[in-house]
Amino acid sequence: MTLKRKICVFVGSRANYSSIKSAMRAIAAHPQLELQLVVGASALLDRYGSVVKLMQADGFTPAAEVHMLVEGETPTTMAMSTGLGLIELSTTLHRLAPDFVVTVGDRFETMATTLAAAYMNIPIAHTMGGEVSGTIDESIRHAVTKFAHVHFPASPGAGERIVKLGERPDDVYVVGCPRIDLVAEILATSADEGLADLFSLGVGERLNLSRPFLLVSQHPVTTEYGAGEAQIVETLEAVRLIGLPAIMLWPNADAGSEDIARGMRKWRERGLASEMHFFKNLPIATYVQLMAKTTCLLGNSSSGIREGAYIGTPVVNIGSRQDGRERGGNVVDATPERRAIAEAIRQQIAHGRYPSDPIYGRGDAGTRIADILAVAAPVIQKRITY
Repeated sequence: MTLKRKICVFVGSRANYSSIKSAMRAIAAHPQLELQLVVGASALLDRYGSVVKLMQADGFTPAAEVHMLVEGETPTTMAMSTGLGLIELSTTLHRLAPDFVVTVGDRFETMATTLAAAYMNIPIAHTMGGEVSGTIDESIRHAVTKFAHVHFPASPGAGERIVKLGERPDDVYVVGCPRIDLVAEILATSADEGLADLFSLGVGERLNLSRPFLLVSQHPVTTEYGAGEAQIVETLEAVRLIGLPAIMLWPNADAGSEDIARGMRKWRERGLASEMHFFKNLPIATYVQLMAKTTCLLGNSSSGIREGAYIGTPVVNIGSRQDGRERGGNVVDATPERRAIAEAIRQQIAHGRYPSDPIYGRGDAGTRIADILAVAAPVIQKRITY
């Protein structure tokens, strides 16, 4: 009997999970592969929505849990969390002995996973590399590319950059973004399923989703540490200028997260959130359904650029966090200033929905990733090609 290849996938945040879920499902179902799920960082914590519980509800059982998040959400604690993750993940990978480690995107836990696997001579498969954006994520993403042995970029432009970075073209597979797989599936099957009981979760007003509403997802910009509270206040003031109800999502765990959370708490304490509802986290299907219904998504999440293009969601991208990332026509950029944001929202309201744009894939990335991992034969000793 042929032994199955053990594929270790690390998930450290809600964004990680949506970015790799379809591939995890395809790996688990593949006759030649065995999924080893490792969950860590903010995905384990209740204040970030206990993503691990969502994964378990979806039928995934973690092979290991790695506590690695140092409290504080500062540049120093983010560096410390990376180091702690490197220590803890090394022990976990030694125990699991995978044939491949799959690491996602560009977060600090991605760097920890990559370094551990690289030093242990475990082949690394990297998804969503080769893209351009703002913050420290840009540097992490390209650094991980130089460690990875197999590359799964989400767009042709990203694939070309990976090759320009000196990676072998034969190791680069432009498969699309696994998040688009979920979007295509959700839009085809679930309509408004799950939205009826939405406001039994979170805190704030119960909104009428049959009427226009805004969806806000804004995270800290690590290279602008200390500016997060002022930036989220400008966004909240813009929402107030527009006068539409809003669903607000809590920020991720990057340095500066507490600044944004503080700004949101103060807004509520001042009694200014009368037409707002706040959530720590939402199931992927619920978030996609809200993106399909919202009048406009605003903030600086990559979901507006990736999923938003496929769905046709009008998006206002605020500030520098997504600078340079490939985007469709559904995105209007705005500086983090209330009047500029409000004007961009008005422009998107006047435009309405956009046609679907498959810039980040057509819905089959997860299956393609699993099929490639079943046969890929990477060379551990990498050589730069020019």
